[in-house]
Amino acid sequence: MQDKQLSFEAALEKLEAIVNQLEQDDLPLEQALEAFEKGIRLSRYCAQCLDQAEKRIEELTKGPEGTPELKPWDGDDEVT
Repeated sequence: MQDKQLSFEAALEKLEAIVNQLEQDDLPLEQALEAFEKGIRLSRYCAQCLDQAEKRIEELTKGPEGTPELKPWDGDDEVT
């Protein structure tokens, strides 16, 4: 699928454009269905990207027991 070549941000931008296009309500039925179908594919791709990012974060934050160890956020302080 060509959408998998896109970054998450590019896919989200395209999805937003499709939503805006569909909200205009001036597309012929066949074009609206095609746009909707592409929007669904982009939505699934974005969800997959977010799932992969979540898995990476869980892996990076594993504690000594192998379970995610989340720490409270201290704001915008830089890590040294």
